[in-house]
Amino acid sequence: MPSSRNQMSLISITIFLLLLSSTLSAEKCHPDDKKTLFKIKKAFNNAYIFASWTNDTDCCQWYMVKCDRVTHRIYSLTVDKDDKVSGPIPDAVGDLPYLEILRFIRLPKVIGPIPHAISKLKNLTNLWLSHNNLTGPIPDFFSQLPKLTWIDLSVNKLTGPIPPSLSSLHKLNLLILERNQLQGPIPESFGEFKNIPNFYLRLAKNQLSGPIPRSLGAISFMGIDFSRNMFTGDASVIFGKNKEGLLWIDISRNKFSFDFTKVRFPKSLSNLLMSHNQIYGSLPPALGKLPMLQFFNVSYNRLCGNIPTGGQLQQFDQYSYAHNKCLCGSPLPPC
Repeated sequence: MPSSRNQMSLISITIFLLLLSSTLSAEKCHPDDKKTLFKIKKAFNNAYIFASWTNDTDCCQWYMVKCDRVTHRIYSLTVDKDDKVSGPIPDAVGDLPYLEILRFIRLPKVIGPIPHAISKLKNLTNLWLSHNNLTGPIPDFFSQLPKLTWIDLSVNKLTGPIPPSLSSLHKLNLLILERNQLQGPIPESFGEFKNIPNFYLRLAKNQLSGPIPRSLGAISFMGIDFSRNMFTGDASVIFGKNKEGLLWIDISRNKFSFDFTKVRFPKSLSNLLMSHNQIYGSLPPALGKLPMLQFFNVSYNRLCGNIPTGGQLQQFDQYSYAHNKCLCGSPLPPC
């Protein structure tokens, strides 16, 4: 027969195990967040990708959901790569007040405009709505989300102009709007991004037009892609010897026209793509002194004169220089 001491030890162990079991099984997810997630699931017709979202499980453990370890509120929601998720982005996403990261990516049947409900997400830092079938304009209400640092709306069917109000997002350092149907100029107000280091701007494959605002000359870009639009005028403002940190420039397939002769470049530049424009003058000798240059193309312009020797320029084939007015020297025929 066990002693009273052993009985007390057994009871203590049992109580401890019961408490531990209760703690482990207790749901951490906030009930308001769970209710909202079920609304999102229902709005997307209970697609199979939401199969783990069930009543008897903790929503902090659900697929595509991440909760803060301290508050247990949802801070990240990612729905991606599923052709069964269909319909517009539901207004319910605006009822996740602690959300910092929102991603709806590669959902070809997600349609309609960007919902105004997103304007309620005052803690949002990352907004990724790329590779869907969203339509309508880029909303002005993004300017009401002061913590935004990344916006990616690429590969949709968005129309209209780029809102000048985006420049009020003073923490924004990545803006990707490529492969939409946007029209009009780059807003002059974008010069207000000048205090943001390593700004990344991709506007390729739209129907944008007009000259590049001179205010962009003050921005510390990391990368610029303005290719396949209808931009005109002088693009030399985006260059500069003092712009260390600038890695790539792609302004190909536009209608830019400026003298390339005296343009200068930072040593950090690795990609320079300018084909299919109306750029004239000669290739600056400084191009031959760029140690990081890996991709280069100035074909289909109006350039003339010797291709500078030394550096990386001779490693590119003749097609990188083809169809200019009178460029000559290796890898083209001698002058």
